[in-house]
Amino acid sequence: MQPRPPNPFNDLPPLVVALALVIAGVELIFQAGASGFVGGQAAVGWRLTALETWSVRADVWDWMLRTRQAPLDEVARVFAYPFVHSGFTHAAMVCVFVLALGNVVAPVYPGWRLLVIFFGAALGGALVYLLLFDARSPLYGGYPPAYGLIGAFTYLTQRGLTRADPAKAFLLIGLLLAIQPVFGLLLARNFAWVPDWSADLGGAACGYLAAMLLFPGALHRIRDRLRQR
Repeated sequence: MQPRPPNPFNDLPPLVVALALVIAGVELIFQAGASGFVGGQAAVGWRLTALETWSVRADVWDWMLRTRQAPLDEVARVFAYPFVHSGFTHAAMVCVFVLALGNVVAPVYPGWRLLVIFFGAALGGALVYLLLFDARSPLYGGYPPAYGLIGAFTYLTQRGLTRADPAKAFLLIGLLLAIQPVFGLLLARNFAWVPDWSADLGGAACGYLAAMLLFPGALHRIRDRLRQR
């Protein structure tokens, strides 16, 4: 008998697989609903309802600032939007990024550290999108936290902990941002492409910063330097 080929998911950190499975699972539910396999006629609108409920919207942000209110369900948008996508291709590309980059980043930042990088990048990307530009379109999809993993990967590369060239570490971010319009054309069958590169860049910057602060021993060194001053 021929031995079974090894399962590629066995070598992936469980938390990385869990993030990708949640992203894929939400998308599969939307696909099943749109195809009529579950939920009946109401399921056709599940994606639109989720985008309305969980995407980051400038009008909601302006309302919270104007009224000085922060309902939990509205604040949750900045952490929930990475799990809602415009279609299968959009979600699949994010899953590829999360699995590939998370596999490199997670061994250095296991457990809660990886979640801080992922959701910190989601939060940072949303804030950049809302504060620095006139964000008329809603922000949704997992590219900002995926770019956060790219930022963390860039930091590890600069420390010589990956096989990539440290001198070209930032080129990956620029290259992916440059080909974002191509991804947009792939998604155009479902929704008009949203130029959310600012959120992606903000996510990458936050991922890099989080990786720098959470690197083993970094916080202790910072604390020692503050005490010396």
